[in-house]
Amino acid sequence: MSSPSPAIDTAVILAAGRGTRLAGELKDCPKGFLRLGEKPIIEESIDRLLAAGISDVVIVTGHCAGHYEALAQRRAGLVRVVHNPRYADSGSMYSLWCARDLVQGPFLLLESDLVYEPRALRCLLDEPAADAVLLSGPTGAGDEVHVELRDGYLAGMSKQAAALGGPPAGELVGISKISAGLFRLMCAIAERAFATSLRFDYETDCLVAAGRERPIACPVVADLVWGEIDDPSHLARVRQTVYPEVLRRTAASVAVPGQ
Repeated sequence: MSSPSPAIDTAVILAAGRGTRLAGELKDCPKGFLRLGEKPIIEESIDRLLAAGISDVVIVTGHCAGHYEALAQRRAGLVRVVHNPRYADSGSMYSLWCARDLVQGPFLLLESDLVYEPRALRCLLDEPAADAVLLSGPTGAGDEVHVELRDGYLAGMSKQAAALGGPPAGELVGISKISAGLFRLMCAIAERAFATSLRFDYETDCLVAAGRERPIACPVVADLVWGEIDDPSHLARVRQTVYPEVLRRTAASVAVPGQ
């Protein structure tokens, strides 16, 4: 019988991107500081993590890092930051690699531009597998990453569903559970890739490669409400439909504990 996965109290949020497709909306702040409600979306995400039992949040910064440094000062004891000095010419895996000395155990991995209902975190924290990548049903949001499974585990990812070896099992949400062993493997794979290029992404490049060496579960929440904000069309969708429904479902989950 396999031993239970260790409890997770750490999250890593990747926040180094420049958000060039949202330049008109961002002005002089990073994507995580977009506001849909009273707080920037990064702070709303941190509040969800805290409510789920996360007590240590590591944010990897890049573009406009000062905003996150100020956030870490305001939320000292909860938020730490580490900077990716090569954010302008590297991919998301290099940002994650920059956090390697700050994270020793398992952690949740998120992206800074996500809006999601709290159930996304609970699904991963309750998932018995040590390593898991959260999937949703079809969103029609545009720019989706489709995920292929083999024997129930991660086999491939692509923005072109036809490029996969079979029908997609779901869409990549951008929230994952990473064990210490998987993180070591990802860093080893990445370091080999960095000899050629720093433009190496944690999901489509590194997680897929790691999935060839160890099983990575992919739980699917077919009706999950979430959105990633990469461009103006994403932002409009999240503002109009995703965020109001996330607020409604969040309120409902508080009214009915355990849901």
